[in-house]
Parts: sequence; structure tokens; C-alpha cells
Amino acid sequence: MAASDRLLLFDIDGTLVDTGGAGMAALVDATREIFGDDGPQLDLAGATDSGLLKNIYRAFGREEDEVTTARFFDLYLARLELNLQDACFGGRALDGVIEILKEVEAAKVSKGLLTGNIAAGAEVKMRHYGMDGHFAFGAYGDDHHDRNLLGPIALERAKSLLRREFDPSETIVVGDTPKDIWCAQAFGAKSICVATGSFTAEELEKEGADVVFEDFSEVEPVLSQLLG
Repeated sequence: MAASDRLLLFDIDGTLVDTGGAGMAALVDATREIFGDDGPQLDLAGATDSGLLKNIYRAFGREEDEVTTARFFDLYLARLELNLQDACFGGRALDGVIEILKEVEAAKVSKGLLTGNIAAGAEVKMRHYGMDGHFAFGAYGDDHHDRNLLGPIALERAKSLLRREFDPSETIVVGDTPKDIWCAQAFGAKSICVATGSFTAEELEKEGADVVFEDFSEVEPVLSQLLG
């Protein structure tokens, strides 16, 4: 696979950044405001925001409706903005990430996001951590609640924006959870995983990741895998 033929699709939480719980707190606040209670325990690892909201509706015995969904995510985004600016959460860009993104940019390798975040939430996080200039497109948690269906959406967006087609076999999903691995497998892409989320390197290897790093602090080996 020549580097110029590659498409890199990056997850956000646990891969590029650690919000220190700012995102979870924002979701719980929105749930409390809309549904009157904290709701079910949320498993964010690799989940999509729209999938999480489906589970919240189900837990409260409520039917989904567009008005409530819009209100929920408006509240979530407002709280997320505030939480990210709150030093109590201690969020940060993960080690090596900024340098890796700069090197990928310099190598002119195509890249985008593939994330469970809704598009507006991804934009808030990327802007806050100074990564917004690196990603012109993505596939997001409001495109579909099933993460395994986001790969083809990302490929179609890449084709539309970059005016070229990318074969799944030339695509690498970069993430930190088994759901990132399964998502890559679902559309025939390769997966590179990092154990900076809630799963160990051994767990990610067991789930079938093609390459696993403990973290991205050693930039050169990561770039070797990303750029070839």
C-alpha cells in the first residue's frame, strides 16, 4: 500500500484525546434535564452518541422524537463546551498525537474522522484541542447509530471531497476499542489500535487489531505503520 493511496480514519476519544470525563458528564447532564433522571449507566467505549440516546429513550420507556433529540444534543453541546474549559476535568491531547497529525499532514496522506461523536461534538472537541485544522471530513455518530456502518459513509465523503475513490483495503481505522476493530473489519479496512482508552493492548490484539501500540508517545513507529 503506497502512502499516497492511503486513507486514515481516526477515532477521537481515547485515541486522539482524553476529555477527563467531560463528555460523559455532559451526556448525564442532558439526560437529567430532558428525562428527569441520570438514566442508565453509559458505556462510551466505541459507542455512537445516537446509539447511546436510543438506549436512554429505551431505559425511560419513551418513544424517540426529533424535537426531544434536538433538545438533548443542544444541551449536551452547551455543557460539553463548558466542561472542556473546566480544569477540574483535566482533559488533554494524548501523547504524540499532535506531532503524528502534523507529520501525516506533511506527508500529504489523506485523513478524516471516524467517530461515535455527533459531528458538532467532534467539532467542539477538535477545536478545543487544536486539531480542527487536520480533518476536513468524517463519519459521525449522527450519521448512523451503528458504528459498523460508518466506514462506507467515510469512504463516500472522502470521494466527494477529495475527488478520488479509496479502496477499503487502502484504508486504516485508528482507534482504541474493539468497536473500532469491528468497524474496520465490517468494510474491509485495516485497524491500528492504541491502548490509551479502556482496553489493554492484549485485549485489542485478541479482538483482531492488525497493529497495537501501548500509546503514541513514540512517534516514529506509529508513523511507520501509518505512512508505510
